[in-house]
Amino acid sequence: MKEIILVSLTLRNFKGIRDFVLETGSDSVSVFGDNATGKTTLFDGFVWTLFGKDSQNRTDFEIKGLDEAGKVAERGIEHEVEAVLMVDRRRRSFKKVYYEKFTKKRGSAVAESNGHTTDYYVDGVPVKQGQYKAEVDGLISEDIFKLLTSPSYFNEILKPDARRKVLLEVCGEMTDAEIIAGNKQLAPLADILGDRNLEDHRKVIAARRTEINKELDKIPVRIDEARRSMPDVSDLDPELLQEDIDTMRGRVDAKTAELQRIQSGGELSSKEIRLREISAELTDIKHRVQADSLQAVTEQRGRVMHLKSEASELQSKIAGGQREVEQLKRHIIRSESQVTRLREEWTTLDSLQYPVHEHQHDANCPTCGQVLPEDQVQAAQDKALEAFNLDKSRRLEGISADGKAAAEEVRKLKHSMFDIEESLKNLQEQLTTKQREVTAAEETLQSLQSEVSDPAEDAEYQAKQKEAEYVRAEIEQLRSSAADAIGKAQAEIRLLRSQVDELEADKAQLATVAATEKRIAELAEQQKKLAAEYERLEHELFLTEEFTRAKVSMLESKINRKFKHARFRLFEEQVNGGLKDVCKTMYNGVPYEGGLNNAARINVGLDIINTLGEHYGFSAPIFVDNAEAVTQLIDTDAQVIRLVVSEGDKKLRLEHNDIQEAI
Repeated sequence: MKEIILVSLTLRNFKGIRDFVLETGSDSVSVFGDNATGKTTLFDGFVWTLFGKDSQNRTDFEIKGLDEAGKVAERGIEHEVEAVLMVDRRRRSFKKVYYEKFTKKRGSAVAESNGHTTDYYVDGVPVKQGQYKAEVDGLISEDIFKLLTSPSYFNEILKPDARRKVLLEVCGEMTDAEIIAGNKQLAPLADILGDRNLEDHRKVIAARRTEINKELDKIPVRIDEARRSMPDVSDLDPELLQEDIDTMRGRVDAKTAELQRIQSGGELSSKEIRLREISAELTDIKHRVQADSLQAVTEQRGRVMHLKSEASELQSKIAGGQREVEQLKRHIIRSESQVTRLREEWTTLDSLQYPVHEHQHDANCPTCGQVLPEDQVQAAQDKALEAFNLDKSRRLEGISADGKAAAEEVRKLKHSMFDIEESLKNLQEQLTTKQREVTAAEETLQSLQSEVSDPAEDAEYQAKQKEAEYVRAEIEQLRSSAADAIGKAQAEIRLLRSQVDELEADKAQLATVAATEKRIAELAEQQKKLAAEYERLEHELFLTEEFTRAKVSMLESKINRKFKHARFRLFEEQVNGGLKDVCKTMYNGVPYEGGLNNAARINVGLDIINTLGEHYGFSAPIFVDNAEAVTQLIDTDAQVIRLVVSEGDKKLRLEHNDIQEAI
């Protein structure tokens, strides 16, 4: 076990203590003093030196001494606490010096406060805040230290959840499987939980119960609504109703057949057939009367169309020839222009003379610039003249050849154009002749058309027309006499169909009632299933609560076995039968926060410290405030510093090994 002992604690200007040194000699000591003499301040200084808080775990407490008005009594001084510890027989010291910084601004005679700062020392060596904290953390964690140095910290400072966590850490958590195995009644719970833990499954049960309750509340309302929406069919017999529907439909079919017979009566039908026959006979007479003359008209119309086609073909040829003539004219113009240009070019070139003045510089050598001999100069000039004439002759011959070719092209084009124009004259004459033939043929066609016979003048045709008029009159008379019978039959059919519709409406009401009753049965079955499921969930919830009670009993028993005096209650049963997580400390059945006296509170706190120290493997100085309330502290292996209220001690007094010292 790691042992931490307070060797000495020095306070200067700390919370009203001007200068005090607590020398323990590494033993347990008692500090006596009247109220407000600074006993608790010793514990505050010890905790502040290590962790920057007071004994109540506060960081915003006032370090400086205050006057009667509650203001800082003295400024500009240092506030210092140093703790000398023996850690596993190694001496360590930790010191903090807190002071106000002052700066004097330019032009001001008085220094002004510029905030506060803290200096840190470990084993007498100045260090940074981070290193200081690391050194302290290297001894023991802050949370464990506070649990082991104050009997009231566990019960009065820690929240219930934090206390539960510490206790479960000390005794060790129990698995659900262990708890279920210890109670045969809980055996089904393992299969019920599956992969879920108990709390998650309780949440699932709660959510599902809420859903089921909502559904169970809705189902009676739905059933009532369904029943109220059902029509009254007490006077309807399904079998008799169907027989009535079948009978009425048969009457509708019979009356419809009667109507069709009236509408397609036999005499009316025969008259209509005879009228169609007469119409065909009239067409035959017309064809017979007009047969010969219509044949001549048809043949003549064909001849007219043939002549027009030939005339159109001639017009197309003439148009094509005219386009060719226009194209040839454009070619001729271009070729004649080329002949004229070549003739002018030949004349210009032919008049061109040898440029003697351009060759006067030839008398000098082009290389060295010396004057050449006269015979060489003459020879060079003759050679140049010969070359000029030769080039001119070749160019004239080329132009002459091009001119002749262009002139020949003009001649050929004009000859071709002449041939085409002659052909066009011939085609134009043919077209004129053909147009006269078309005109004559059209006149003949008109004459033949005027000679076609009119069938209305034929006696047989006239007789058939009169017969057709007579038959039409008979048909109209027959139709008029049948209209009344048709109207009566149609009215009866409408009446019968309306009666069928009424019967069908009654049948639909029966179907609605059947569907509604089926829906009500489904809702009732759903209600039954939901009720069964709710009952099953209730049983599962009961098992989870029994599990929790078993766990409570086992956990509390396991935890309480770790302590000599303190007992703990981790759960409370609610009015609804559920369990609430708590963490209440008790001594001899009396709750810590419900009437337990100070002496018992202190001894319970020491009992808790003993168990926690054994669990964590640490022993640290224990500050017992209000120690005068206890006549006999329980045994502990840790160093104990008793803070005792003593009205007669107006200054702190230390008792150590039967020696009294007044400070």
